[in-house]
Amino acid sequence: MAAWVLHVDLDQFIAAVEVLRDPSLAGKPVVVGGRGNPAERGVVATASYEAREFGVHSGIPLRLAAKRCPDAIFLPHDAPAYDAASAEVYAVLRSFDDIVVEALGWDEAFLGVTTDDPVALARTVADAVREHTGLSCSVGIGDNKPRAKLATGFGKPAGVYQLTRDNWFAVMADRPTTALWGIGTKTGRKLAELGFTTVAELAQAEPEALAARLGPRMGPWYRGLARGAGSAEVTATPWVAKSRSRETTFQENLTGRDEIAAEVVALAKRVAADVADEGRPAARVAVKVRFAPFFTHTRSMTLPSPTDDAGRLTAAALDVLAKFDLDRPIRLLGVRAEFGDV
Repeated sequence: MAAWVLHVDLDQFIAAVEVLRDPSLAGKPVVVGGRGNPAERGVVATASYEAREFGVHSGIPLRLAAKRCPDAIFLPHDAPAYDAASAEVYAVLRSFDDIVVEALGWDEAFLGVTTDDPVALARTVADAVREHTGLSCSVGIGDNKPRAKLATGFGKPAGVYQLTRDNWFAVMADRPTTALWGIGTKTGRKLAELGFTTVAELAQAEPEALAARLGPRMGPWYRGLARGAGSAEVTATPWVAKSRSRETTFQENLTGRDEIAAEVVALAKRVAADVADEGRPAARVAVKVRFAPFFTHTRSMTLPSPTDDAGRLTAAALDVLAKFDLDRPIRLLGVRAEFGDV
């Protein structure tokens, strides 16, 4: 029998949980985010497939979502409900014998399996998830993690797809470099400036040219991605949060420096309480500022030594805030503490 990596990804997870809670929502454009009021400021956490057909997707303002899909049903974000649903799914995945489950978050996981028929096993897993939780998932099959992760996208929704070294270039060669897991828009633009716009072009690039433009480590790594390289090791080590964060969207813009600082202090104290509850010291503090109308910037600093002290974390957040030029109205503030043991 051969070793395989399966990537299980729940379809429209948050929206699907809401449909389970209210079956009358099935087949309708559902948008989840903020307090569920598109007249207020907030962003989309997720949208059902029906809403996505109108151009509604995660991260866009709720007001824009309402313009694009006037008939959408807006619901507030309910993290405890999604936590509970996710736990049920993981219980199903871990109920299989001889399968290693590596959690990636609420709605996705890698499975390490040994089988002669990975497609049949993938369908068995998907059927079990649906039967026990009512949720649909897609499963990607690969001979390593990157290929399994990308394969899932080809299987959505509720399907199974296999991507290995044997069909890698047949499937991926003509796709843009941003189709690769690990290459975003900014890196894609840099690669395009070098003349690499497709996966096939990047796979044939000279490592030296990539290293000169993108760094000695990252440049060649991107070339490896284009060739489908990556780890096949799946570990059952429990998922551990890399950070704790809090943020607030203001219904009225903030303009005064004192009120901005006061909000950062309040957020930092909440984050410090989260860090203390976690029982792990934070090594880095970041502040996110979203200026009106919708320009987001993040600054951060590494602490002299890891800490869970609220006073030190709050002072660090204010130090980071001082790095911003606060000359424009602010619609959102966020504070994040990153742990030093991950």
